[in-house]
Amino acid sequence: MTMGFFKKLADGLRKTRDAISGQVDAVLASFTKIDEELFEELEDVLIGADVGVHTTMEIVEQLRERVKEKRITDPAAVKGELKAIIGEILGETPPLTLDGHPSVILVIGVNGVGKTTSIGKLAAALHREGHSVLLAAADTFRAAAIDQLGIWAERAGVPMVRHTEGADPAAVVFDAMNAAKARGIDVVICDTAGRLHNKKNLMDELSKIARVITREASEGAVETFLVLDATTGQNGVSQAKLFKEAAGITGIILTKLDGTAKGGVVISIKRELDIPIWYIGVGEGIDDLERFDPAAFTEALFEGADA
Repeated sequence: MTMGFFKKLADGLRKTRDAISGQVDAVLASFTKIDEELFEELEDVLIGADVGVHTTMEIVEQLRERVKEKRITDPAAVKGELKAIIGEILGETPPLTLDGHPSVILVIGVNGVGKTTSIGKLAAALHREGHSVLLAAADTFRAAAIDQLGIWAERAGVPMVRHTEGADPAAVVFDAMNAAKARGIDVVICDTAGRLHNKKNLMDELSKIARVITREASEGAVETFLVLDATTGQNGVSQAKLFKEAAGITGIILTKLDGTAKGGVVISIKRELDIPIWYIGVGEGIDDLERFDPAAFTEALFEGADA
């Protein structure tokens, strides 16, 4: 992990760090002893940062147990234990293996979460890592989505397969898969329609696309990434639960972390959904989509805290 990356991550998490680490400092500084009131105030801080009620209760219960086991009496020592518990919840993100050619990443998410932008940034990130990438504009529901993806394909320096508005999304994916095989492309990233008004429609559409992928690229890895907007907090967790039921999500891209104090949702997603967060967005630039590093995230969240 470079210092440049850590600084960008720390800067991007400033609002969340103030909401969690800063508020925790304020609570601990106001107590001379550890009692139930202190734990209740810490619960309020975590819930306020959108860690989620269930996850917060679990964290604070573990904190009580550790304070008791270690016979901690100084409130200042509590922060390091809290950091350690959050670090353990986040654990380690398994490596993203894009074995076989072509591998496919289906990207889904409701309109407005930064899905198309994230696809462009993901394409650029994979391209920088040495993968050849092709985009499939399978969100044929809106002409604007196709055009926007085309702009991001140019920025990322990768080719794109597109049809006209209203075309069959599976047909776009079929053509993209054949183009990828013909050109020896490593990864095909498929945009999909950003709507969840009808779970059955979503399932049917994704199933049709999946059948095409299975038929055309049986050797490649297939991932389904859900894009979530961090600023929506617990609403994002609810969205993820619906999509997980409908589409079998294998990973999450969490956008707009730099614009919110609700970054505690990262902890909630990991604890409640147990879906890997593969990438996080901490800025507007094409390079501002980073592989999620749980240890670096925890460190940036509690910058200066001793574990």
